Amino acid sequence: MDLDNVTKFLQGKTILVTGATGFLAKVFIEKILRLQLNVNKLYLLLRTSNDKFATQRLKDEIISTELFKILRDKWGSKFDALISSKVIAVEGDISSENLGLEDSKLREELRKEIEIVVNSAATTSFNERYNVALGINTFGAFNVLNFGKKCDKIKLFLHISTPYVCGEKADMILEKRFYMGETLTGTHSINIFEEKRTMEEQLAQLQYHGAPDKAIKSSMKEFGLERAKLNGWPNTYVFTKAMGEMLLGHFKGDLPLVIIRPTMIASTYKQPFPGWIEGVRTFDSFIVSYGKGKLTCFPANPNTIIDVIPVDMVVNAMVVAMKVHYAERQHACETIYHVSSSFRNPLTLSDLRNLFHCYFIRNPWIDANGLRVKVGQLTFFSKVNRFLLLMQLKYVLPLKVLYLVNILCCQRFKKIYKNLNRKINFIIQLVRLYEPYTFFLGSFNDEILVELQRVAEEQGIDLVEFNFDCRSIEWEEYMTNIHIPGLLKYGIKS
Repeated sequence: MDLDNVTKFLQGKTILVTGATGFLAKVFIEKILRLQLNVNKLYLLLRTSNDKFATQRLKDEIISTELFKILRDKWGSKFDALISSKVIAVEGDISSENLGLEDSKLREELRKEIEIVVNSAATTSFNERYNVALGINTFGAFNVLNFGKKCDKIKLFLHISTPYVCGEKADMILEKRFYMGETLTGTHSINIFEEKRTMEEQLAQLQYHGAPDKAIKSSMKEFGLERAKLNGWPNTYVFTKAMGEMLLGHFKGDLPLVIIRPTMIASTYKQPFPGWIEGVRTFDSFIVSYGKGKLTCFPANPNTIIDVIPVDMVVNAMVVAMKVHYAERQHACETIYHVSSSFRNPLTLSDLRNLFHCYFIRNPWIDANGLRVKVGQLTFFSKVNRFLLLMQLKYVLPLKVLYLVNILCCQRFKKIYKNLNRKINFIIQLVRLYEPYTFFLGSFNDEILVELQRVAEEQGIDLVEFNFDCRSIEWEEYMTNIHIPGLLKYGIKS
């Protein structure tokens, strides 16, 4: 068994990638170039003021990263020239019609060449401003689809979503599509285009009354959360991603649509090398805070499954899905894959706590003074309200005393008070935003993904090179020898 079928498939292909500076997209780009140097073109849509800056972003934020060291070493002095001939930075914006491509010549060139669109652009903040989240996660996806449908050679649209579009469902969650206008409350339907108008009216009202930018941002964040909860979703992120899926499924026409729903994406397991990660992602913030001795307790159900998947497994599933579903127009299909671990290889919050506790006992964090940070076992609070009560007694009440002292001392402690108040409010907000996930009772069924593995094997695809079987992950080995060391080496800046 060899890679000929996949490398031959990629040979001469032209692929448009949105969200190209994102963590997942970078690993995808590196994989394609490592597999098949004779890919025709990778067009990367980047948000900048012009194509020159787009090219600079390509160099600074993608190609210059440590992720590309294997290719850099392999190609040596030819590296820059090969990248320039295969990877093209395009200035654009998915929240705009025609992706913001003002150069009509370039726009037509793309429409003539592109065969596969990979839409990985997203804003992942749980409480993003509603106008921004709708513009990127919902109507941004719709704009990319509309552009893709106008491409002469288009054969496949691959979209990155999240399985947490399910909301707060418990038990087994299937790889199931949304129908247009579906809500999680089940009591009403939603008109997505009316939803956009509602958002625009809210924003226009704030601007009309001269609200300052800070107030507008805060109000639009609150409005997004309000609309999400009204329709059954816990936050703006998953609500707008769900609506994006609805638009794609409804308007795709006869274009094959693949929706990949990865769970919490973590560092590379094996390819191009173990442990590469960019930034501190989702549950990593808890690991880092714990290692620094700043996190001693948190509200969570220790039996909740924390669904983690290495980024290279997600990319392998993407590439295999591209190969299998390319040019399936006769079926006009929409296929959804959960790339997850909770169903076949569950890792609970209690398991994770024990693993990072053991890691930092053996490898203590060294603080700014060169001293080793001692850590104890992280305590879970079974109820959020109990944790908030602790916050009130330990931090909020003393802060109120400081507030009175500050007034009596002619604002002498104003700066200290504002800083502490900001930190406490941030923690309380964080607890509220993460509550649906630290007490999550569902697991993601991946039977359709398993079927993809079977089809891939039948087609002679090497499932060692393209491994996306979560059962192959040994959690202790991965967390303590790969992920946490990688997080500390690549993920954090200081």
